[in-house]
Amino acid sequence: MSTAKAAAKETQVMTGADILVKSLVDHGVDVLFAYPGGCSMPMHQALTRFGESIRTILPRHEQGGGFAAQGYARSTGQVGVVMATSGPGATNLVTAIADAKLDSVPMLCITGQVPTGAIGSDAFQETPMVEICRGITKHHYLVTDIADLPRIMKEAFYIATSGRPGPVLVDMPKDVQLSTYEIDMDPPMNLPGYDPEPPVVPGETLRQIAAAIKLARRPMIYAGGGIIIGGASEDLREFIRKTGIPATTTLMGLGAIPPEDDHYMSWLGMHGAAYANYAVRDCDLLIALGVRFDDRVTGKVEAFAKDAKIIHVDIDASELNKNKQAHIAVRGDVKQVLTELNKVVQKPEISEWQAHCDKIKAEHPFRYDENFDGILQQHAIKTLSDMTSKMDTYVSVGVGQHQMWAAQFFEFRRPRTWHSSSGLGTMGFGLPAAMGVQAAHPNSLVIDIDGDGSFQMNIQELATCYCEELPVKVLLLNNQHLGMVVQWEDRFMERNRAHTYLGPIRHEEAAGQSTAERFTYAEDRYPDFVQIAKGYGCGAATVRKKADLEAALREMIEHKGPFLLDVQVPYQEHVLPMIPGGMTVDDIILE
Repeated sequence: MSTAKAAAKETQVMTGADILVKSLVDHGVDVLFAYPGGCSMPMHQALTRFGESIRTILPRHEQGGGFAAQGYARSTGQVGVVMATSGPGATNLVTAIADAKLDSVPMLCITGQVPTGAIGSDAFQETPMVEICRGITKHHYLVTDIADLPRIMKEAFYIATSGRPGPVLVDMPKDVQLSTYEIDMDPPMNLPGYDPEPPVVPGETLRQIAAAIKLARRPMIYAGGGIIIGGASEDLREFIRKTGIPATTTLMGLGAIPPEDDHYMSWLGMHGAAYANYAVRDCDLLIALGVRFDDRVTGKVEAFAKDAKIIHVDIDASELNKNKQAHIAVRGDVKQVLTELNKVVQKPEISEWQAHCDKIKAEHPFRYDENFDGILQQHAIKTLSDMTSKMDTYVSVGVGQHQMWAAQFFEFRRPRTWHSSSGLGTMGFGLPAAMGVQAAHPNSLVIDIDGDGSFQMNIQELATCYCEELPVKVLLLNNQHLGMVVQWEDRFMERNRAHTYLGPIRHEEAAGQSTAERFTYAEDRYPDFVQIAKGYGCGAATVRKKADLEAALREMIEHKGPFLLDVQVPYQEHVLPMIPGGMTVDDIILE
């Protein structure tokens, strides 16, 4: 083909909306969550022309679409894409964008915008999205010239996925969508100063780390979401096999290490395993891999691993020495670091420490009252975990007590099978995130373990599950309360109820000091979740007796479409252990 013909083939006259959709196709997008409106209609029309290879899923709320895009991204490692119109459609994405930023989720958020000539005039459905999202995106664009669009789209995908992943916003004025241009779809990027790829960690640094490990007598591995994001789970498992060092993860790191590993000390932090927190307190070397020393892990940060030498490896230089000073701070790709360390590391002499860790692990397991004749939340989750252990299962959660119990009692053996709003702690995350996971893994079992407070924040997505044929299962642990806030009221506020009961205001638990016993149920059930789910076209059932639980779970799992199982549970159960905020492991509450 002649050069002239090749050039002619590479450029064609297209609208801005067509260019954007063609860019999505060219970048391999196969699922898009999009809710249309006046300023995004041209892009939706373009999807009918250029988006044959893209499945466009219509959520029932833009926030639902944002969390569904996250579920897709978190479970695949690929960019999750969500689209909304201008004004309220765009601002409804803000929480999902902030959530993705804190949990390092690669996401592309496309918003319609009023025409360029109307920007700044307070036009109908105008919001300054770039300004609103400046602090919660990895990068953001307001497209004012159609000629820039192919480059912007190329950069957006690159920025979202390179280095430490995160959300990128592309704000598209309506006139840019409608205008036409003869355009090259593959222009060069222009990102001066953006250097996402960390340098190769030098051999001298690796030898320093290996020497510190060899000298340690009480070492601990502290691994986070960076392990999973960086595809380093197998490398971490090999590192543990070679060294025999006990290892704990963060909430974001669940699935990186299988629970059967003898050296796995479960997860640590405010509601993590007591034995993991004790081991970190007493270690003399802390190997921190892909973590950020979050306050929910450290508690009082100056007392966290206070007698340990700290090695901290992270791809993001801004996280090094930010919350906790490291003795060896390494900006690096955690997979590269572990791969190279596995070639040179030697097993330290830590038999006494290993025995000590085994002992405290046996003394302080996660536990609950197994003799209670009703269904406790922990029992429901453990039973579900046992029943699905051999299945291809993905779990998402809302935020609250059920989230912590799911982390404690559901066993995650593979990375990217646990999906939790960890940094932002967003109620309403569970159902739409599960929707995105199901869209990415249509043949897998996807379960949202949720609480009734969290679930109602995006309950409308049951309609999406039914209409889009996404057979998500919801295990609803229904205690009629905002359970985690109730727990804090019980522990620190003399059991004074302050707007934590979710039922009718006439109930005695709605206000004032609670006198309820530990295994009390809210008998005045509200709302009727089974009727709501059936109204949306989903399967649904309720269960209260312990003897009926397994059969009810089996019905949920085997149902062909979306299904909600409403599990009636008491509301005075607490998530333990618990390290009160800002305190240390020495202040841990075990009973």
